Amino acid sequence: MDTHKATIRTIDLYIQTFPKKIQLILESLRKTIKKIVPNAEETIAYGIPTFKLNGNLVHFAAYKNHIGFYPSPSGIDAFKSELSQYKLTKGTIQFPMNVPLPLDLIKRIVKFRVKENLGK
Repeated sequence: MDTHKATIRTIDLYIQTFPKKIQLILESLRKTIKKIVPNAEETIAYGIPTFKLNGNLVHFAAYKNHIGFYPSPSGIDAFKSELSQYKLTKGTIQFPMNVPLPLDLIKRIVKFRVKENLGK
């Protein structure tokens, strides 16, 4: 991560650091999450955009070749079969930059995480 990004305090400023094409992708992801959880707090945590609702809900970030989406390990496990075409780690889904984001799947993952966090 660029060191200057460590000082970014808002999602707007984070998104503005990227080329226009990537900004559009990040904004569509942000809007998708906000539609599901309009009352979630938007912040920067770990240097990346974060939505909080009764704790961390989801995070996202842009990289050279992919958008990283961080719905927690439980959010990945619950949708593992539908995510099989993407590179996964324990807590990360990597959506390639060269294909549209699977916004319907992202919506379902966010809804799952909302239920999970509100059930705490």
